[in-house]
Order: sequence, then C-alpha cells, then structure tokens
Amino acid sequence: MAIPDYLVIGTITKDLISGGFTLGGTVTYAAVTASKLGKRAAIVTSAEADLVLPDTLADVEIVCAPSQATTTFRNIYVDGVREQYISALADPIGPDAVPTEWRQVPLVHLGPLVGEIDESLVDLFLNSRAIATAQGWFRTWDETGHVSLGEWAGAERLLPHLAALILGEEDICGDPWCIERYVSSTRTVVLTHGAHGATVYHAGQVRHFPTRPAREADLTGAGDVFASAFLVRLDETAQSSGVEDPWEAARFANAVASFSVEGQGISAIPSREQVDEYLNQMDRT
Repeated sequence: MAIPDYLVIGTITKDLISGGFTLGGTVTYAAVTASKLGKRAAIVTSAEADLVLPDTLADVEIVCAPSQATTTFRNIYVDGVREQYISALADPIGPDAVPTEWRQVPLVHLGPLVGEIDESLVDLFLNSRAIATAQGWFRTWDETGHVSLGEWAGAERLLPHLAALILGEEDICGDPWCIERYVSSTRTVVLTHGAHGATVYHAGQVRHFPTRPAREADLTGAGDVFASAFLVRLDETAQSSGVEDPWEAARFANAVASFSVEGQGISAIPSREQVDEYLNQMDRT
C-alpha cells in the first residue's frame, strides 16, 4: 500500500437535507482540498459498509472501518443560529484502522466530529507533521441527540504533538477562555472567524489575517478547507526554508477557504493554480 502525502482521519457524515442527505465531514472537505492542492490524499474513516461515496472522492484513497451506522447530523436554523442533532453514530476509529504503511505519512490531519478519535492516536505518527481541527472533542449531546459545546477534556494529551491546532469561533463557545490555555502547549494555534479571516498565535505573537472578499453561497466545510490548506502550505514553508511559517500558511489558507464558499459543498474548492494566481496578483498590487 503506497504512502499518501496527506492523511485525514475522522468520521464521514450524512447531513440530512430535504428529500435525502449529502455526504460531508472534515475528512471529505480536507481530503478534496489536499488533492486539489496537488497532494496524494487519503482518508481513514468509519461508516456503514454499503455507503456509496461520491465521485469527487475518486482520487482519494479511503480505508473505511466497518460500522453498523454512518454518523448522521440534522441541522435546524432558528433566526440564523444552527441547532444541531445527531441521528446516528458510527463506531470509533482506533489505531487498528490505520494501515501500518500509512503511519509514515508526512502530513496528518486529525478531524473528529463526535469524539470518534482518541487523542492518543497521534502517537502513531511520530515522524509526521500533524494538525487537528478539534470541533468533535468539544461536542456533547443529550438523549435526543441535541448537540451542545463544552470543554475539551483531553486537550493537554494531544497539544504538544501538534504543528498547529485549528479552531473556529463556534467550536469554543462552550469554553471561551481555552485559547489562552492552548497557546502555551502548542507551537501554533489558529482561530478562524469566517468572512473575517483568521487570528494566528505563534511564538508569543498574535497576528490577524483578513481574507479575500467572497460571494458566499455555502459556508459548510470552510474551516476544514482552511485547515487542510494551512497544513499543506505550512509544510511547504518548512521544506523550503527549514522553518515553519504559520503567517504565510494562514494567508494561503484564507484564500483557499474564501474560494471554497462560492459554490455548494466541495464544488468550489479551488485548484492550486487558481490560488497562486490570486496571491501573485495581490503581491503585485
């Protein structure tokens, strides 16, 4: 089994819509982004065996641990605020799900949605550059499936092993002071603000990066697109100069994510050429 360039781990999801469902989850958006940016992307996930995957994942190698169900979300919007419900849960993803050869992958993205990954999974990738999008470790739910946000109990177990932790404003609603705690344990923390860009905490400095103005059509998955692009560019800066440059990675990831929201689902995730053309143009102005 060939070693991919970029591995993302987490549950693929069914997102219920009128008349059916769409497939989503961090793994979907992040893997497609990495592939669009020129990486050989792969996914380790957990889902029911008969789940039909979209053609858009045809270039992504997928290892799916068999489960009796696929994690399923139902989103209800009240006055523009999302109320989220879990209708079904896939089995957790353990170390045995990760092929031995893939444990040497250069880039790893841990992307839990419902706590399906234990933080100790990072120990499989001692020679990899790893990031995490931690939304699934903040989530809890009641007997009706209604999702709420709280503290991330296992953060300190994972943070020292990460090149970057990527968080969205919504993720930390249940623990609004967590950024102050996390920055002392992680090389880089990034807090994304949607259309308002991203704030990067690194080496005692805090910098805000505005994003490219976008014609927003669908914001779903934008944070996962950002994270994937951030890891790709962070690794490139380290390969070229020997030092990770999170400032450049954030600038690049902002551009990628801004293009991605201009279409439905994964349809507008841009190519590398499209992003480079835009950034080169910005550099000339």
